[in-house]
Order: sequence, then C-alpha cells, then structure tokens
Amino acid sequence: MKNNIKKIIISAIILIFLLIILLPKLLSSSKKENTNNAGNKPDMTVSVKAYIVVPQVMNNNVLTTGTILANEEVELKSEVAGKIIKILFKEGSYVNKGDLLVKMNDADLQAQLRRAESKVKLAEEKEFRQRQLRDGNLISQEEYDNTVSELNVNKADYDLIRAQIDKTEIRAPFSGTIGLRSVSEGSYLTTSTVIATLQNLNIIKVDFSIPEKYSTSVKTGDELDFKISGSTTVFKAKIYAIEPKIDPGTRTLKIRAVCNTNYSDLIPGAFANVELNLKKINDAILVPSVAIVPELKGQKVYLYKNGVVAQQNVEIGVREETTIQIVSGLNAGDTVITSGILQIRPMSKVTISEFN
Repeated sequence: MKNNIKKIIISAIILIFLLIILLPKLLSSSKKENTNNAGNKPDMTVSVKAYIVVPQVMNNNVLTTGTILANEEVELKSEVAGKIIKILFKEGSYVNKGDLLVKMNDADLQAQLRRAESKVKLAEEKEFRQRQLRDGNLISQEEYDNTVSELNVNKADYDLIRAQIDKTEIRAPFSGTIGLRSVSEGSYLTTSTVIATLQNLNIIKVDFSIPEKYSTSVKTGDELDFKISGSTTVFKAKIYAIEPKIDPGTRTLKIRAVCNTNYSDLIPGAFANVELNLKKINDAILVPSVAIVPELKGQKVYLYKNGVVAQQNVEIGVREETTIQIVSGLNAGDTVITSGILQIRPMSKVTISEFN
C-alpha cells in the first residue's frame, strides 16, 4: 500500500515538473499564432499611393536602330576565270559608269575573233555572188539559202567570241567611289574573287525595323531623325519604301528611308539610332509603369474604388521611359494604385496616402 502511494506521489511530481517546463512554450506559441492571425485579418487597411487617370497628349515616337546604306553598292567580280594583265583604277577614286577597271588576258580569244572575222568576210562575199547567180536563175533558191545560213552561223560565232572578250573586261556598272582592291596585276581571278567594292554615295539610305504593332501607323513619306556613333548631329530622312510583309522570325517590319540631303559624314555600314515620329495621340491614357502587373495572359492594374481594391485587366500600347499607354481597360478619372502592389488583393481595404 505504501509503495503504491509512493509511486503516485512521484508520478504527480514528474507531471508538475513537465507542466512547469512546457507551459511557457505553449503560451508563447499561442501568442504568435494569435499575432499572425491578427496580421492576416481581411479588415487590415493598407496605405498606398495612387494616380488619377487624365487624358494627355502623347508624341508617339518609336526608338529603334538601323544601318546606313549607300544608294547603290556592288562587289566587283569577274564573269570568267583568268589572269589580270592590267588594273586601270585607283583605290578610293571616283569612276564613271562604263569605265574600264580591270583587263584580263584574252590573247586566245582575240585570235579566235580574227579567224571568225575572216570567215564572216568570206561568207559575205560568197553570199553576194550566190545572190547574183540566183537572180540570173543560174542556181536554185535552195543553194542560195544554204549560203545565207552559212553566213549567219559565221556571224553568230563572231558575236559569241566578241561576248567572251567583253567578259574579260570589268567595267563600272554605275558611277561611284571604288574601294580598296584585293587583287594585283598578274593575279588569277576566279568567278568568286572580289576585286573591290563600288558604291554610289549621291544618296544615303537608312535601313531599320519596327515592331509589328506599329505596322499600321507608318507610311511612306513619314519623316524620321537619326544619329550615328561619334556625332551629335541629328540627321533627317524620309521613308520611301516599306517591306510588304512582317518578318515571322523577329515579328518586325523592315523599312527603308532616304536622306533628304547628301551628308558627307555618313558612311555606309554605320550604326544608326533612329527615332521615328508617328501620329501624335491627343487623348492618350497613360499610367506609371510601376502600376502594371504582368500576368500569364496579359496585364492588369489595381483600382481604388470606395476604399477597396478592384482588379482591372488592361491592354497596353506604347511604352515610354516612366509611363505606359493603356489602349483599353481604363477611362479618364479612374484611380490607379501605384504602390503596395504586393501587399494588396482584390477587395482589400486601402487608404491613399499620396497621389502621384
């Protein structure tokens, strides 16, 4: 009996000791849970900044990059293979259309040309005699026709050799400035060898591309400004040609503009920063960029309505440095929340501390 009482007393002492140790921890955990639950109460009010939508005038400018081009440009190559016997141009000089630039060895062709010329002469004399005989009814028409056919064949052979000789002469296809040559006299040319480049710089062009969403806003005759590296001068150009299709790989539209003035500072191949001035929008809806919340299927903003948050899906347009155009989804007078975006949800209670 005494042993049982002793065991009960010992068990009670151990239980009291455990309660003394665990009770403070249980109370602390309960307080933290209550605190967290209090922080998640839907009645908690968040202080935010907001922006009231007001229609504004927006200069619809598109910034992009481009490349300077010559009016005409070509790599000079030979149509036939052969050895160069004479170079008749000076690097960096201006040449006129039709000027002989390079002459290739054509000694064998010249010999063939002389033989063909002799055959043509003999055939012409024979045709003249045969014609007289035919007119006197001394030979048949068939014999005369054979003579004429022989003459025509000889003339064709002569023209063929003449054409082959022309291919040994590389002439300027248009007037312009010729570049650095990559061959010398005595070099053997193949049809893939680049002799030099020829560029017509009377007119300077600018090639650039714009996103497809602007494709309906641009037209021939639109003006643009551009700059090149190392120069602060703003150059002017005007669009004169637009690619009739959008590039499916980059989703951009290729455009070509021509400079209104012949700028000597512009060198083909140079990098250009282009600013295209599209139609001005007089009643554009603009909101701060920080107000836009990207989603998987688009974009949204949070609106302030009667002290609570309302979600609104929007369609965006032109992006500027700190603002974004809203094409649809917002109206003038709407109050857009611009801060505390991560702390609020639809139907959250908010107060506006400041208007942007």
